[in-house]
Amino acid sequence: MYVQIDLDGPAGTLRVSGHGLPTVELVRAPGTDPDAHTPIGTRKRALLALTVDGEPAVIRPARGRLLRRSYRVDVRTGGVRYRLVPCGYVDSRLTRDGRRIGTFTSSGDGKVIDEWDGDPTPHDLAVGAALAAAFGTGASPWWETLGDIVGELIP
Repeated sequence: MYVQIDLDGPAGTLRVSGHGLPTVELVRAPGTDPDAHTPIGTRKRALLALTVDGEPAVIRPARGRLLRRSYRVDVRTGGVRYRLVPCGYVDSRLTRDGRRIGTFTSSGDGKVIDEWDGDPTPHDLAVGAALAAAFGTGASPWWETLGDIVGELIP
């Protein structure tokens, strides 16, 4: 299936659509300044509104700090729980109800590469692409991030 991804980070809008796919829309609150590290412009859940196939969905991005797990994004839609969490430097794994279903790569430019562990549902495709495009994928391991922080502190 072809997935159309329309991301406008400065405006804080994302729309994922395609033939046979539910439309996923993620919008950052109007009038808020985007952060420089997140493609959609924020990781603050109070500033984000998500709909899947026209129905409101719950989105909970973690704060994104030291550990890879802190960059996870959780979504609940239609009784299904999705989680996107970094599993390497450039890729993140997508789980549905706690079971791994695929891996995504996106540098935050609105382009997404996906690999599936089996046949994804249309909701899996749309939600996974939306999360990868909106928040990017991958993260450095905690020890490397800590080393960078310490290196910045030493003159």
